[in-house]
Amino acid sequence: MKLGILINEGPYNHQASDSAYQFTKAALEKGHEIFRVFFYNDGVNNATRYSIPPQDDRNITQQWTELAEKHDLDLVVCVAAAQRRGIIDEGEQERNGKDGNNIAPGFRISGLGQLIEAGIQADRLVTFGD
Repeated sequence: MKLGILINEGPYNHQASDSAYQFTKAALEKGHEIFRVFFYNDGVNNATRYSIPPQDDRNITQQWTELAEKHDLDLVVCVAAAQRRGIIDEGEQERNGKDGNNIAPGFRISGLGQLIEAGIQADRLVTFGD
């Protein structure tokens, strides 16, 4: 089965990101295809490379990065939601005259069209968080 994943909540204030990560990992282990993982609303906070959780806590961003690298996943961050929350890549940095960027490896910023495409291309679009 081809799955699309939508994450609407941040990594440390809600269970949604952890649940989405575990679901995605399990689906891949069972042989399912993940068409795209789309981060929307506060879910874009999963994509910052500046979060530093305590040593005894899980690092959700790093887990997503490693999973994406291992399985060639498309981790897409909504551009409008990201800009509102200060998550930017090199392109947005240049366009907006900022002095740096903070997107984690494996993530990319794009528009809502990527979510629509995931809904069309996937057999199921599974949503985590409100």
